[in-house]
Amino acid sequence: MMYDKNLGTKQKALLINLDRRIYGSFAEIGAGQETAAFFFKAGGASGTVAKTMSAYDMTFSDAIYGTEEGGRYVVESRLMKMLNREYNLVEKRLSEKRGPNSQFFAFANTVVALNFQKTNESHGWIGLQFQLTPGGPTNYVVIHVRMRDNENLLQQQALGIIGVNLMFGCFFYYKSPETLLLSLMDDLTTERIEIDMVRFSGPDFHKVDNRLMSLRLVKNGFTDAALFGSDGGVLQPSEALYKKHILMMRGRLRPITNVHIDLISNGQKQFLAEPDVDESKVVLISELTLHNLKGGDRDIDEKDFLDRVDILCSLGHMVMISNHHEYFRLMAYLSRLTKLKVGLLLGSPSLQDIFEEKHYEFLPGGILESFATLFSRKVKLFIYPTLQEDGSVYSCENFVVPDHLRPLFQYLVVNDKIEDIRNYNKENMSMTTDSVLEKIKRGEPGWDKLVPDNVAKIIKEKSLFGLPEVDNYEDTVKQIHQAVGNL
Repeated sequence: MMYDKNLGTKQKALLINLDRRIYGSFAEIGAGQETAAFFFKAGGASGTVAKTMSAYDMTFSDAIYGTEEGGRYVVESRLMKMLNREYNLVEKRLSEKRGPNSQFFAFANTVVALNFQKTNESHGWIGLQFQLTPGGPTNYVVIHVRMRDNENLLQQQALGIIGVNLMFGCFFYYKSPETLLLSLMDDLTTERIEIDMVRFSGPDFHKVDNRLMSLRLVKNGFTDAALFGSDGGVLQPSEALYKKHILMMRGRLRPITNVHIDLISNGQKQFLAEPDVDESKVVLISELTLHNLKGGDRDIDEKDFLDRVDILCSLGHMVMISNHHEYFRLMAYLSRLTKLKVGLLLGSPSLQDIFEEKHYEFLPGGILESFATLFSRKVKLFIYPTLQEDGSVYSCENFVVPDHLRPLFQYLVVNDKIEDIRNYNKENMSMTTDSVLEKIKRGEPGWDKLVPDNVAKIIKEKSLFGLPEVDNYEDTVKQIHQAVGNL
């Protein structure tokens, strides 16, 4: 089916109801039974709905689906238990009667909507377990959403719409996961709903790379950030970083070099030494901004993006992609995810950039407003020095800042908000990421000594970042040696 953005929610529900093959159960906890309600109101629901239920009471919910570790109900593990139980019941009870002619499904959500006092964080997990052919294997599409409407009733409505969109997309747009993803926001806006995680799984989606899907969430503006684990699997940020200390480094990381490793290793030691940091709760994240991924005016090179993610994951890092170009926006976002201390690992040029007032002209309170956000939470900046052209080291000790901002800088240093990274390796400091990249592109001997061993191995195996292919590699090296010899 061709993508039709103007197909309304009611029409989508009706088309599903009229398709006699699609049949299954709905289980919705929190924010009403709005998805099922759309199918009932559209007409012909008996063609689709085998059962709907809502185990609102925790005791009933636990009796049906089991208990959750940590006692939380709005988590992915609860959603998966709901899906699996409901789907298995449909199959068990109906396969004999309807199995040869039906594509079974189980739709589920577990949601916390806005409370009466409007003080809570509204979010939820929504998922579909389904067949694409009668008697065929099952697939899953799972999303995590944040509801942004300021009224409970509107949140319920938005939840119902995205539930119908998810079902319709899974059955009618499955051949194009990109289209399926795009269609999730039909009849909605990002002012109402944020989708900050999506996961496709199952035999019919074996070619789908969930990291690319997450990238598209950020690229399409459905969310401002997406997160992957060191295994490359997609994570929901607030669940993965709940009650964690975040230590974050941002950059293009194309490629990650020995300088980055030195920055991380020494910065991490200093962060762990902080009196209010619990070592067992620290997660290390490398962050790529959308701006850095685009590389000027060009669109995002998806292969290049995945290559960078693979390399960072091989080093045991979590990877975040975000649309938070300014540091204060990044901190505002991270403070939503955790209440524990956060460390940012920066080079001194980035600190210089933070003190550029022109970046904050759009804010009524200018640089002070941005710093109130950046430094008001439990955050500390760890600054890696740089080597000047004259061979001197540029650090916080000799940091150049306009006279009128110097007291502000000193205030931050004295109050332990900014700290130099110590014990750095001066030998590495003369190298820049761009110079290493150029050496790789030329196949220049010795480039592999400027990056970690396993990174060099991956770059060679996959001929990443413009490294000459193996067939031409030796010729290129000979030419360089010859040219150097002729000098």
